[in-house]
Amino acid sequence: MIRVVRDKTKKLWAQLALFGVEMVIVTALFYLALVAFVYLVRRVFILKDTTFDQTVYEFMHQFVNPTTNSIMLFFTFLGTHYFLIPANLVLVTYFLFIHKHRWHSLKIGVIALSSVMLMFLLKSFFGRTRPLEPLLEAAKGLSFPSGHALNAVTFYGLMGYITWHTVKNNTARALMFSVFVVIVLMIGISRIYLHVHYTSDVLAGYCMGVLWLYISLKLLRKLEKYTRHKVDPMIKETIVTP
Repeated sequence: MIRVVRDKTKKLWAQLALFGVEMVIVTALFYLALVAFVYLVRRVFILKDTTFDQTVYEFMHQFVNPTTNSIMLFFTFLGTHYFLIPANLVLVTYFLFIHKHRWHSLKIGVIALSSVMLMFLLKSFFGRTRPLEPLLEAAKGLSFPSGHALNAVTFYGLMGYITWHTVKNNTARALMFSVFVVIVLMIGISRIYLHVHYTSDVLAGYCMGVLWLYISLKLLRKLEKYTRHKVDPMIKETIVTP
């Protein structure tokens, strides 16, 4: 009996320690993204410095060939609304009717819609035009921040968050999380490679995606806790009470 209690206590402390480390990392990432976004805005719109953007373009030019074009077009597709809208709908349906986790379905829907609204708001505010010489086809709309990068972080980042907290097999969890990270990175790289975004656009999209995902999850978790502790008991009591 004592051994069982001791083992459970050790396991609890290990979980608390892991949670503490996770919170430190996530919080540090939030503030790093905030500082980086402010830095990018200052460099691009106040200092008018595009040296880094041009340097990256020149570096990527050596990799341009038909095979790389196809690879980059594939990854950029994973960040388009043609893919993300059906993917979001499928996941909302899955968590709502099959897995029956309504809060996951709510998080997916709310974060997806709010990310798109935030993207258009920021693009309109900064009003940066896209690069003048796209590699293959010109893209519509404004450039800063990259909508592909922002939405990639919020969508695949949310998938990583759900995976990290629901998949119990450590190997499978780490593998799936790594895949999401690679996809996000490749989507951003593809936008730069195709000359439809500057590097600063993509980095700003990443930063804003991290900020918005953090804020959204924090608010939704508070709403979830409030609903479970306050609203659900009131509803049950109303139903039971004649």
